[in-house]
Amino acid sequence: MEARLNPFASPVMGKVFKHLIAANQVLLESTLPVATQELVKLRASQINGCGHCVDMHFKDAVHAGEEATRLNLVAVWREATVFTEAERAALELAEEGTRLADAAGPVGDEVWERAAEHYDAEQLAALVSLIAVINAFNRGNVMTRQPAGGYRAGQRHTL
Repeated sequence: MEARLNPFASPVMGKVFKHLIAANQVLLESTLPVATQELVKLRASQINGCGHCVDMHFKDAVHAGEEATRLNLVAVWREATVFTEAERAALELAEEGTRLADAAGPVGDEVWERAAEHYDAEQLAALVSLIAVINAFNRGNVMTRQPAGGYRAGQRHTL
């Protein structure tokens, strides 16, 4: 697959992506565990069909010490026994926040309450922001057909 355009060669899209990268840096500095952040980014990217981001977040997570087994099970986290209750709550919130258009309504109170059992207000704010940012990146990358497979761990030119 060949990309339709290079986001960083576009003055407009490049500037927008740089702001998203800056937002991601704020999230990395938050108290929301980085491992949870990578799981959430991977799951949202899977749902959105963003091969570029799936490739990136899998490789970066492995590079940071995450177990490949856990990453391979993110797509089926409900059936998997390798995630903590907090991670499961974050993955559930990520799914509902990513699939807003598919839902009969907004993110359910039960889903929010499960997440609030494990994360404080600032961590919830980081989680919501993370879900919004990765969805923005996914949509831009999918629309411009950014290819998967060529990312090198640690490269981090995008989210």
